[in-house]
Amino acid sequence: MSASHRRRATLLATTLLSTVAGVCLPAIPAHAALGPLTSATLTGDTLQLTVGADTLLVQVLRPDVVKVDYRPGGVADPATAVIDPAKTWGPGHIASADTASNPIVVTTAQLTLKISRNPTRLSFFDSTGTQVLSEQATEGVHADGVKFNHAPGQAFYGITGNPLPWAERDPKQNLAEGMQRNDGGRVNANMQGDGGAPLAFTARYGLLVDSIDGDFAITDTTLEFSGVSPRNVAYYVLVGPPKQVMAGVAELSGKPAMSPKWALGFNNSEWGTTQTEVLSHVQGYRDRKIPLDAFTLDFDFKAWGEDDYGEFRWNSTSASGNVHPNKFPSGSAGTFARDMAAKGVMLMGIMKPRVVVGKAGGGTTLQGQWARSNGCFYPGRADYNEYFSGRPANDVDFSKQTCRDWFWQHSRQMFDTGIAGWWNDEADEANGTLFDSLQHFNMQRALYEGQRAVSDRRVFSLNRNFYLGAQRYGYGMWSGDIDSGFGSMAEQRTRMLTSLNLGETKWGMDIGGFNGDPSPENYARWMQFGAFVPIYRVHGTQNKQRQPWGYGATAESAAKRAIELRSRLMPYLYAHERKNHETGIGLVRPLFYDYPSDPNAANLTSEWMFGEWLLVAPVVEQGAVSKQVYLPAGTWTDYARGTIYRGPLTLNYPVNASTWEDIPLFVKAGAILPTQDVLQYVSEKPVRQIDLDVFPSTNPSAFTLYDDDGLTRAYENGGFFKQLITTHSTSTSVTVATEPKAGGFTPALTHLIVKVNATMGLAARIDGTTPVRYGDLAALKAATGEGWTTGSDQYGPYTAVRIAAGVARTVVVDGTPSL
Repeated sequence: MSASHRRRATLLATTLLSTVAGVCLPAIPAHAALGPLTSATLTGDTLQLTVGADTLLVQVLRPDVVKVDYRPGGVADPATAVIDPAKTWGPGHIASADTASNPIVVTTAQLTLKISRNPTRLSFFDSTGTQVLSEQATEGVHADGVKFNHAPGQAFYGITGNPLPWAERDPKQNLAEGMQRNDGGRVNANMQGDGGAPLAFTARYGLLVDSIDGDFAITDTTLEFSGVSPRNVAYYVLVGPPKQVMAGVAELSGKPAMSPKWALGFNNSEWGTTQTEVLSHVQGYRDRKIPLDAFTLDFDFKAWGEDDYGEFRWNSTSASGNVHPNKFPSGSAGTFARDMAAKGVMLMGIMKPRVVVGKAGGGTTLQGQWARSNGCFYPGRADYNEYFSGRPANDVDFSKQTCRDWFWQHSRQMFDTGIAGWWNDEADEANGTLFDSLQHFNMQRALYEGQRAVSDRRVFSLNRNFYLGAQRYGYGMWSGDIDSGFGSMAEQRTRMLTSLNLGETKWGMDIGGFNGDPSPENYARWMQFGAFVPIYRVHGTQNKQRQPWGYGATAESAAKRAIELRSRLMPYLYAHERKNHETGIGLVRPLFYDYPSDPNAANLTSEWMFGEWLLVAPVVEQGAVSKQVYLPAGTWTDYARGTIYRGPLTLNYPVNASTWEDIPLFVKAGAILPTQDVLQYVSEKPVRQIDLDVFPSTNPSAFTLYDDDGLTRAYENGGFFKQLITTHSTSTSVTVATEPKAGGFTPALTHLIVKVNATMGLAARIDGTTPVRYGDLAALKAATGEGWTTGSDQYGPYTAVRIAAGVARTVVVDGTPSL
């Protein structure tokens, strides 16, 4: 975004802020409160209440989730886009119900609901009998929202993300609160890497309201939502700790589709390229043995501004209006994409929500004519001079199915000729207009539904804001046009974690910063940070290059090591990608998800869990010689150095201010951590052997190894490989067991190297039999069958056992773990 665009956005933000905040608006009057209960009828898991002319439907969806649907006058609208239209709910969740009592009492295995009769009010209790939420006696649910009381001293999360410093800001949002939203906030998608969800949750429960936009007001004892968009008020109470609540939110709003495996690798994005230059960059990665899985193309790859649908064509032409003609001469034939695929590089391409309406020589473009005559321009939007072409343009209204279908119809040629991922930009705001919360959402919906209709290839996208429900559509987001520098880099940690708290599990950023020039140290540290976020991608403004070798040998070395570590962890990442699809809990999660009762984790944004077993605290300070790290309760092992720590404790972790190569990364006791050899791209060669690093614990633990073809939707119909692995230890042995594989996909994988760390085995048995012993780990890995060996590394003594993959095995190592 240029400085002039930024000034316009800031001015717009100020104007909108004053209006939405109510500076020029009268106070909202109180609403009529529900009176006495007229009747109550229980059918299955649904309780229908009549209150005068109004209807209240109370449905137990799961033992931990209750839906309340208040219908004034009995009137209701369809669910909004927040709620997954494909989701159905099974019966049998109510354990007991007494509809004759006062209050009415409904219980499940995990909560209790009480409904007073006069006035009609609902109260919710957790499995311990502790009240979590109660509708306020003076109002409760009403035509514009709902008002609750809650116990004091609770931290709230969700609601909104963290905007860029210059972007629109909610006056209720105190950035000093970090992830927390203890004053509430305005719910909308906003712009530039921000997001919204009509969701507020604590360490014990959550409240989701079915609404596009709205407002939460929170005090130490009250929780209120107003501005609901449908005519009825449907809210959901979810009881449980944060991971359980967020899994319930995903169940309600839709679970994320799996990304293609390449999308978990390293992605080089660049604005200001040509076909020749991209080929050169890719060869630079291959020559230097730096892994690369994707290259993202900006404006340059399109015939942007070329008369009559140039925005939808490869830039392989030089017709009238083309801003920078013929930059990708082999693009439209598909040859360029095939050449890239042969090098293991998948292509993403930028998409804009607008079309050029003015021809270079005067008159209206065909796309402009069609969109205008079919009502496909954004409501109230006048034509404006588009900054890249300098000609009149207008924005598509993606809320209409006809317009979405048309947009996909003309985008399909790019997909057919090799664009494997969609980079949707500026559907949050453009030329001084802040779009509605569903513009980005529906833009990607057009591409998702269109691509799924013609191909079984998985859909992946990057978008510049988020609203809950968008995750159903192959929807990732990035944090917008951020600046270079250590301060900007540090801010991205909180921006990521607040986005995760909205339900967006696939988040990334412009590593190195979009604006400005990172120093070599800034770049190196940012590349390490980026290796531990869901989407790993560099980018900069026009003609800014972000290849590792452009920042000197020290930065290149540090960056390469980070990318290689990400590659080694790919089996771990991909197993979590599947888990995200199944549960809605992503690869990255704030520390309080795993440690909800630890006050030190409640608002900690300098570190996070990277999957189930790793805690990472990237260095984001210039010239750092140490990094303060908090380790929660339990035993933790330094991944790089092997030092063992007993939490809870805070430590000053020493880092090298000259090499910039240290990444504070810790492994939790009980971990089963799968890794592979470094690959230059995810499909470079078959992975026939995976290392399983086991960090023993007396507490039983488990991990599910996962694989599939990495590209198609066959996983939706059983085309996957899963193998459950469990472990536990005693004072004299460690046991690791594998179950038979599940699923219809057969990977190249033949063997697992089970490496039991911090344990010098006196003997090892596989299914009760002593296997062949090999001289060292290298010999064991080179073996053709099963066997075992011992050795030592940074974690101390270890015992390694090679077993067949995909079948049931029980490995017992006799020895005393030192963890």
